[in-house]
Amino acid sequence: MAQIKVTLVRSVIERPETQKRTVKSLGLGKVNSSVVRNDSPQIMGMVKKVSHLVKVENI
Repeated sequence: MAQIKVTLVRSVIERPETQKRTVKSLGLGKVNSSVVRNDSPQIMGMVKKVSHLVKVENI
């Protein structure tokens, strides 16, 4: 299965609570933190919801 690297590039301060929870559920905490996740429809849906806050790279 393909994997993606998700990096938080913008802060979640003053963002709606649903976006804060989505970023946390992806495993991201501070700005510039990164995680590697499997490319699944559920993960891609979460990434799309906060696409303005994260950067995605294919691995």
